[in-house]
Amino acid sequence: MMSVEEAITGRHSVRAFLPKPVPREIIGKILLIAGRAPSGTNIQPWKVWVLDGRVRDEVVREMKGAHDAGYDGRREYHYDMQTWREPYLARRRACGFGLYGKLGIQKGDKARMRAQQGRNYAFFDAPVGLIFSIDRDLERGSWVDYGMFLQSIMVAARSFGLDTCPQAALCSRHEILQKRLGIPAEQMVVCGMALGYADPDAIVNTFITERMALEEFVTFVEEVKGD
Repeated sequence: MMSVEEAITGRHSVRAFLPKPVPREIIGKILLIAGRAPSGTNIQPWKVWVLDGRVRDEVVREMKGAHDAGYDGRREYHYDMQTWREPYLARRRACGFGLYGKLGIQKGDKARMRAQQGRNYAFFDAPVGLIFSIDRDLERGSWVDYGMFLQSIMVAARSFGLDTCPQAALCSRHEILQKRLGIPAEQMVVCGMALGYADPDAIVNTFITERMALEEFVTFVEEVKGD
């Protein structure tokens, strides 16, 4: 059995998957496990829409078609900073340059960059796409809860030999998703996620982002300051 440490530290965003189907029984088990994630007063604000088989293919065809036609869409909430500053700008750039560098995409090659971005709308060829929504009238605390739920899915998937890629890009296709999946108007699309078996031969899957050293984000408080 994979340890918790192995499941967490071995998780990374996979961007190339094998066409091997994922049994619905396993998908259900993963979501049930993740459903044990904590939430304030146990309200469990998550709602999941599972796409596989023919339905997945139809939705991918429409989302990818819109991208290929030049449609960029819009998100209903700001995921990124509106004005980037350090240290976040440097980390963002390192991630982007690292990914494109691994793929051999040169700076300024807008056509290949856009083609790679378009793979989001095909769930990077994963056989399963997950779409997450939340009631619009819930507050920020429920979004914090949602993050714990999403992480639980990604870690649980590892125990079944599966990998994932969380995808904020799919928020820009919320209109297509709400129409095709029947997501009610009172719900907002939070993000999507690709789920499947990683392609071990895809070079893109060797891209692993760097993480901060402990001392960069942790302060061990030695004493409490007075007034």
